[in-house]
Amino acid sequence: MEIVDRQGNTIGTAPRSHIHGNPSLIHKVVHILVFNDRGELLLQKRSMKKDVAPGKWDTSVGGHVPNGEDLITAAIRETEEELGITPINLKPLYSYIHSNTYESEMVFTHSCIYNGPFTFNKEEIDEIRFWDMKEIKNAIGTGLLSDNLESEIMKYLSFSDQTPLSSAP
Repeated sequence: MEIVDRQGNTIGTAPRSHIHGNPSLIHKVVHILVFNDRGELLLQKRSMKKDVAPGKWDTSVGGHVPNGEDLITAAIRETEEELGITPINLKPLYSYIHSNTYESEMVFTHSCIYNGPFTFNKEEIDEIRFWDMKEIKNAIGTGLLSDNLESEIMKYLSFSDQTPLSSAP
Protein backbone atom coordinates (compact mmCIF):
# COMPACT_ATOMS: atom_id res chain seq x y z
CA MET A 1 0.00 0.00 0.00
CA GLU A 2 1.05 3.58 -0.55
CA ILE A 3 2.19 5.67 2.39
CA VAL A 4 1.13 9.30 1.96
CA ASP A 5 1.86 12.60 3.65
CA ARG A 6 -0.89 14.83 5.10
CA GLN A 7 -1.47 16.35 1.63
CA GLY A 8 -1.96 12.92 0.00
CA ASN A 9 1.37 12.79 -1.79
CA THR A 10 2.88 9.33 -2.02
CA ILE A 11 6.09 9.13 0.00
CA GLY A 12 6.63 5.37 -0.01
CA THR A 13 5.06 1.94 0.01
CA ALA A 14 4.81 -0.82 2.59
CA PRO A 15 2.83 -4.02 3.17
CA ARG A 16 -0.44 -3.73 5.10
CA SER A 17 1.10 -5.66 8.00
CA HIS A 18 3.69 -2.89 8.40
CA ILE A 19 1.20 0.01 8.07
CA HIS A 20 -1.51 -1.34 10.38
CA GLY A 21 -0.42 -0.93 13.96
CA ASN A 22 1.71 2.10 13.11
CA PRO A 23 -0.42 5.27 13.22
CA SER A 24 2.54 7.40 12.10
CA LEU A 25 2.10 5.94 8.58
CA ILE A 26 -0.87 7.35 6.67
CA HIS A 27 -2.44 5.16 3.98
CA LYS A 28 -5.30 5.77 1.53
CA VAL A 29 -8.76 4.26 1.93
CA VAL A 30 -12.09 4.77 0.20
CA HIS A 31 -15.46 4.97 1.92
CA ILE A 32 -18.70 4.70 -0.02
CA LEU A 33 -21.89 5.93 1.60
CA VAL A 34 -24.79 4.03 0.02
CA PHE A 35 -28.09 5.82 0.47
CA ASN A 36 -31.55 4.64 -0.53
CA ASP A 37 -34.23 6.82 -2.13
CA ARG A 38 -35.52 7.77 1.34
CA GLY A 39 -32.13 9.20 2.36
CA GLU A 40 -31.31 6.35 4.76
CA LEU A 41 -27.70 5.21 4.94
CA LEU A 42 -26.73 1.56 4.54
CA LEU A 43 -24.42 0.39 7.33
CA GLN A 44 -22.56 -2.89 7.63
CA LYS A 45 -21.96 -4.78 10.84
CA ARG A 46 -18.35 -5.92 10.67
CA SER A 47 -17.56 -9.59 11.11
CA MET A 48 -16.22 -10.67 14.48
CA LYS A 49 -13.20 -12.03 12.52
CA LYS A 50 -12.04 -8.53 11.50
CA ASP A 51 -8.88 -7.14 13.11
CA VAL A 52 -10.29 -3.59 13.22
CA ALA A 53 -13.64 -2.86 14.96
CA PRO A 54 -15.04 -6.42 15.00
CA GLY A 55 -18.82 -6.55 15.56
CA LYS A 56 -19.23 -2.78 15.14
CA TRP A 57 -21.50 -1.02 12.66
CA ASP A 58 -19.44 0.73 9.99
CA THR A 59 -19.68 2.66 6.73
CA SER A 60 -21.58 1.07 3.83
CA VAL A 61 -18.27 0.20 2.17
CA GLY A 62 -14.68 0.85 3.14
CA GLY A 63 -11.39 -0.45 1.91
CA HIS A 64 -7.74 0.15 1.22
CA VAL A 65 -6.46 1.65 -1.99
CA PRO A 66 -3.67 -0.60 -3.28
CA ASN A 67 -0.48 0.86 -4.68
CA GLY A 68 -1.16 2.25 -8.18
CA GLU A 69 -4.99 1.99 -8.10
CA ASP A 70 -7.02 5.17 -8.64
CA LEU A 71 -9.75 6.15 -6.17
CA ILE A 72 -12.77 5.50 -8.39
CA THR A 73 -11.51 2.06 -9.38
CA ALA A 74 -10.87 1.25 -5.71
CA ALA A 75 -14.36 2.50 -4.72
CA ILE A 76 -16.06 0.40 -7.40
CA ARG A 77 -13.96 -2.69 -6.59
CA GLU A 78 -14.62 -2.44 -2.85
CA THR A 79 -18.38 -1.97 -3.40
CA GLU A 80 -18.50 -5.01 -5.66
CA GLU A 81 -16.47 -7.09 -3.17
CA GLU A 82 -18.40 -6.07 -0.05
CA LEU A 83 -21.99 -5.56 -1.26
CA GLY A 84 -22.11 -7.44 -4.56
CA ILE A 85 -23.20 -4.35 -6.53
CA THR A 86 -21.57 -2.08 -9.07
CA PRO A 87 -22.27 1.49 -8.00
CA ILE A 88 -23.49 3.88 -10.64
CA ASN A 89 -23.34 7.66 -10.37
CA LEU A 90 -20.59 7.41 -7.76
CA LYS A 91 -20.07 10.93 -6.43
CA PRO A 92 -16.85 12.10 -4.71
CA LEU A 93 -17.73 14.05 -1.54
CA TYR A 94 -14.64 14.97 0.53
CA SER A 95 -11.43 13.64 2.06
CA TYR A 96 -9.97 13.79 5.56
CA ILE A 97 -7.45 12.08 7.81
CA HIS A 98 -8.74 9.70 10.47
CA SER A 99 -6.27 8.55 13.14
CA ASN A 100 -6.59 6.30 16.14
CA THR A 101 -4.10 4.31 18.21
CA TYR A 102 -4.02 1.57 15.56
CA GLU A 103 -3.74 3.39 12.24
CA SER A 104 -3.93 6.64 10.26
CA GLU A 105 -6.00 6.78 7.11
CA MET A 106 -6.49 9.39 4.43
CA VAL A 107 -10.16 8.75 3.72
CA PHE A 108 -11.70 9.57 0.34
CA THR A 109 -15.49 9.47 0.73
CA HIS A 110 -17.92 8.90 -2.12
CA SER A 111 -21.67 8.39 -2.22
CA CYS A 112 -24.24 6.68 -4.39
CA ILE A 113 -27.92 5.83 -4.27
CA TYR A 114 -28.95 2.18 -4.41
CA ASN A 115 -32.04 0.55 -2.90
CA GLY A 116 -30.97 -3.08 -3.20
CA PRO A 117 -30.86 -5.99 -3.41
CA PHE A 118 -27.40 -6.67 -2.02
CA THR A 119 -25.31 -9.83 -1.85
CA PHE A 120 -22.90 -8.91 0.91
CA ASN A 121 -19.62 -10.68 1.66
CA LYS A 122 -20.41 -12.95 4.62
CA GLU A 123 -16.70 -13.41 5.41
CA GLU A 124 -16.30 -9.69 6.16
CA ILE A 125 -19.84 -8.61 7.10
CA ASP A 126 -22.33 -10.12 9.57
CA GLU A 127 -25.32 -7.94 8.67
CA ILE A 128 -26.38 -4.89 6.65
CA ARG A 129 -29.34 -2.56 6.97
CA PHE A 130 -30.45 0.98 6.23
CA TRP A 131 -30.45 3.46 9.13
CA ASP A 132 -31.98 6.93 9.21
CA MET A 133 -29.69 9.76 10.28
CA LYS A 134 -31.49 10.28 13.58
CA GLU A 135 -30.91 6.63 14.51
CA ILE A 136 -27.22 6.94 13.61
CA LYS A 137 -26.83 10.17 15.60
CA ASN A 138 -28.45 8.47 18.62
CA ALA A 139 -25.97 5.57 18.37
CA ILE A 140 -22.87 7.81 18.49
CA GLY A 141 -20.94 7.22 21.69
CA THR A 142 -22.85 4.05 22.65
CA GLY A 143 -20.21 1.57 21.45
CA LEU A 144 -22.39 0.24 18.58
CA LEU A 145 -20.49 2.13 15.89
CA SER A 146 -16.86 1.93 14.83
CA ASP A 147 -14.74 4.97 15.60
CA ASN A 148 -14.22 5.26 11.83
CA LEU A 149 -17.99 5.52 11.27
CA GLU A 150 -18.41 8.07 14.06
CA SER A 151 -15.71 10.24 12.43
CA GLU A 152 -17.28 9.72 9.02
CA ILE A 153 -20.75 10.72 10.21
CA MET A 154 -19.47 13.90 11.85
CA LYS A 155 -17.62 14.80 8.65
CA TYR A 156 -20.67 13.96 6.50
CA LEU A 157 -23.04 16.02 8.66
CA SER A 158 -20.67 19.00 8.50
CA PHE A 159 -20.35 18.56 4.72
CA SER A 160 -24.09 18.11 4.09
CA ASP A 161 -24.93 21.19 6.22
CA GLN A 162 -22.82 23.25 3.81
CA THR A 163 -24.10 21.58 0.62
CA PRO A 164 -27.36 22.63 -1.07
CA LEU A 165 -29.99 19.89 -0.83
CA SER A 166 -30.16 19.59 -4.61
CA SER A 167 -26.58 18.32 -4.74
CA ALA A 168 -26.49 16.21 -1.55
CA PRO A 169 -27.34 12.49 -1.69
